[in-house]
Amino acid sequence: MSGQGDMERDEQEAGVAAGALATEPKAMARAMPPLRLSLVTLGVADLTRAVAFYAALGLERRVKEATGAAFFDAGGVVLSLYPRTELAADAGVLAGRPGAFGGIALACNRTSRSEVDTTLIRAVAAGGRALRPAQPTFWGGYSGYVADPDGHPWEIAHNPGFPFDAAGRIVLPE
Repeated sequence: MSGQGDMERDEQEAGVAAGALATEPKAMARAMPPLRLSLVTLGVADLTRAVAFYAALGLERRVKEATGAAFFDAGGVVLSLYPRTELAADAGVLAGRPGAFGGIALACNRTSRSEVDTTLIRAVAAGGRALRPAQPTFWGGYSGYVADPDGHPWEIAHNPGFPFDAAGRIVLPE
């Protein structure tokens, strides 16, 4: 049977983790800044091929001296490319079958239907695979899907209900 002394010793051995858990309710009571999507990392089989694909779509590569990874400015969010097996290991998960749907689709909104069509054409020309041609949507927009060379699905869409501000960010209605 464990006594009070054993529990205190266990907490001391746990160190910082025990202290962090003990103070978590107080920390949660304080206001936290809102969660912001700042970086999306895609696991890729061939970093050079993936870099060429996203560069062909007009993304600007940054931090070019980084080895083993690539970073692109994606309009306020960073798009990061990292070897698929290493990314899975870093996250503590098993790497899935390349090209299988992973439960997530990325999206790029455009200002017009013609921009949607042009983006889809450029993506396929750069090594992507057409998944669904652009067509009118049930929500009043226009969209199609393309997969990057590693099978990550991208929706390329025009949504007249989500206009852009002067900085090119989507403005969601209240």
